[in-house]
Amino acid sequence: MIKSILKFLGIGLVTLLIIGFLTYLFMDESLPNGVNGQAAEQLADEMLSALNKPAFDSLKLITFTYPGGHSYEWNKAENKVRVQWDKNDLVLDMNQSPEDYSVLEYQAYEYFLNDSFWLIAPFKVRDDGVIRSTVEVEGGSGLLVTYTSGGVTPGDSYLWIIDERGFPTAWKLWTSNVPLGGLRTSWGGWVEKGGVWFSTFHASKFIDLEIKDLEVEY
Repeated sequence: MIKSILKFLGIGLVTLLIIGFLTYLFMDESLPNGVNGQAAEQLADEMLSALNKPAFDSLKLITFTYPGGHSYEWNKAENKVRVQWDKNDLVLDMNQSPEDYSVLEYQAYEYFLNDSFWLIAPFKVRDDGVIRSTVEVEGGSGLLVTYTSGGVTPGDSYLWIIDERGFPTAWKLWTSNVPLGGLRTSWGGWVEKGGVWFSTFHASKFIDLEIKDLEVEY
């Protein structure tokens, strides 16, 4: 009886491994080669204009809740953020070097960088160390951005799919924490807060992600 159970479990494990391998084989994409230049800069400008980057820069406070119970009160004016999760509640001074954070503060720092990126990534395409290029895509214009510095995973790349209005409808990502290259995730659930457009819902083949309780202040 035990041998039969172990045999069944072994077959199930092999089946899962085969499915995982085939999924990786047929879905994994190589990072495309983009073309740098004026077209990429214009496409970035169109997206930033459509989402109202000047208004975003003027915001003093952004609050939101990320899946998993991560809550944030981001004081943009002072570059500080209150991070709450589980029983933890702390205020993180983003003006400090991450090397000076305690273990708990660094965990909050990682949470905030990752979680907020799913909310404000379109506004970061002109950050220092970002390389922008155009890529031909179906269903819109493609803006490939690569972060050569900053954050906790420099070297990550994102291919924005941008519609005729300048709104991103999806991105494909090549990141160190996702083994599947070119994973496509939607950018939807657009809401206007204080004249700024934010995407609050993202869907992929594997998971849906919804940002809630979004509020802003000037």
